[in-house]
Amino acid sequence: MDSSHAQQAAETPHSGPPGPFEVVDGRLEPAAILAAVRTVIAGQTWPREPARLEDEGPGRCTVRIEGTVVTIRSAPLPHQPPGTLDPVPSGPGERRVLVTASGPLPPRAQTVFAALVEELGRRARCYTDAEIASIVDAMPLLSRFDAPEPALADWALVFRDHYVENSVGFLLAMERAGLDPAWIYALSKGDRTLHRDRVHAWFVHRGYASDVLDNSVINGTADASARAEALAVDARVEDFIRRAHAVGRRVLVIDDGGLLAQGRGSDNGLVERVDAAVELTVSGLKRIQNAPGRLAVPVLNMARSRLKSHLGYNEIADSCIRRLRAIVPGEKFIGRHVLLLGYGTLGKRAAQALRGLGCRVHIVDTDILALITAAEDGFETHRTIAQALTLHRPFLVVGSSGGTAITEQDVPLLPDGTFLAGFATKDFSVLSEGRCGATETPVPHVGVRHRLPHGATVTLLGDGRSLNLFEYEGIANRGYDAYRAGTLLAAKRLCRDVDSFPPGVHLDVVDELIDEAGLFAAYYDCYLHDGQPGGTRPYGTAAAPAGDAHAQ
Repeated sequence: MDSSHAQQAAETPHSGPPGPFEVVDGRLEPAAILAAVRTVIAGQTWPREPARLEDEGPGRCTVRIEGTVVTIRSAPLPHQPPGTLDPVPSGPGERRVLVTASGPLPPRAQTVFAALVEELGRRARCYTDAEIASIVDAMPLLSRFDAPEPALADWALVFRDHYVENSVGFLLAMERAGLDPAWIYALSKGDRTLHRDRVHAWFVHRGYASDVLDNSVINGTADASARAEALAVDARVEDFIRRAHAVGRRVLVIDDGGLLAQGRGSDNGLVERVDAAVELTVSGLKRIQNAPGRLAVPVLNMARSRLKSHLGYNEIADSCIRRLRAIVPGEKFIGRHVLLLGYGTLGKRAAQALRGLGCRVHIVDTDILALITAAEDGFETHRTIAQALTLHRPFLVVGSSGGTAITEQDVPLLPDGTFLAGFATKDFSVLSEGRCGATETPVPHVGVRHRLPHGATVTLLGDGRSLNLFEYEGIANRGYDAYRAGTLLAAKRLCRDVDSFPPGVHLDVVDELIDEAGLFAAYYDCYLHDGQPGGTRPYGTAAAPAGDAHAQ
């Protein structure tokens, strides 16, 4: 809202002391604002005279409730950054909505006031039709392989992953393939992704159940509050699985092993068991291996597939490096020493990217063959972190091992001023979990500055989890299109032929079904061929997905 509108709202005369006010920003048409107010009023039970709504013109209305006046005003905001990865010029622009009351609110008016703010906020957060169309258009391989699979009509899905745009695109593709949206339960892994509130609002609008099952709970590092919240979520998931089984539906999990780590893939009799799973990450494979009881369901292994190894990790590494550069824009990279911990599939690609920026990259890995590979790839290598930090003074330490890389013994060796960037979650857990006696100072939108017991100060970038998911969208939609398409193909095959798979983790079948579908050829033709690639229509011209696409 511009300053003249804000001042006008603040100076509106009324009798008595000033009442509360709330501000809601979002992509809302004036008609949608009025519709939200009508929805709230219609949803109330009125013991006496119902509220009276007065439409005062575009973007402005008044609600009179038992002597209290609630006023809703809105005005367009100046041009705002896009709310999606691809800019969308069509659809409603950004507006600021001001909700004010004429004085202190009696109980009924307070209920309506809160409901108005909640409803307007829900609609403001939800993706618009044009934004959803842009997400769908940015993932053409998903659209290529979303042909209906009749078997999906008898399944329910628990999908646990990051709340980013490519997750929205994936679940819409599952719908197009035949999955009933009423039988989708989406769970965020708890990362602070940039638009997680918008993704949640969209999922709820679409008819999915949506909750957070934080990775810290799965890893056993959550605090008491997070554990209590997780118990409530777990009870709702349990109920969802039980209800699906009661009506004859099987339950598929697409996850990083979190639900199976809780025993939902085992015959332990303690929780309601799911019927099949698609595994997305290497850390998830480790969780499955360490889960209680005997694995009693088939699990298709996307994590070790050729698709993820050859295509997925390139995109993950690219998103990590892009986020790293953006979060410390004042830092010089060219010519400076960087220590990278872990030369696995992700670490190798990250090391090459950092070298491409002009960094002098040093590698530490406990796997001697990985260390040999790094040395023969032209990197300076060290067997231990202690050795590397004794010989060099890196300005940046990157973690890509997926395990606890920096230990309490290594912490005193960290140079003053070092940045720590975790490309995997657990590398710097000694700091993020407060196990080294450091004094912490949050640095908003950057990370946490730690003053270590030996006097040095280091900055852990982000929240100690994967840096490319900290206040960021992560991987580009087109970059993850192939992996999401492969996951769709795996889910369809598993649901169609579940009885042919014995319990256990299956890798070969994933590579085979991706080859049979021609996904790699489609990827090449879509993105790498010299002709016009797919999924590159001008912004704002994409066709919307089937079905109602917006809360408005």
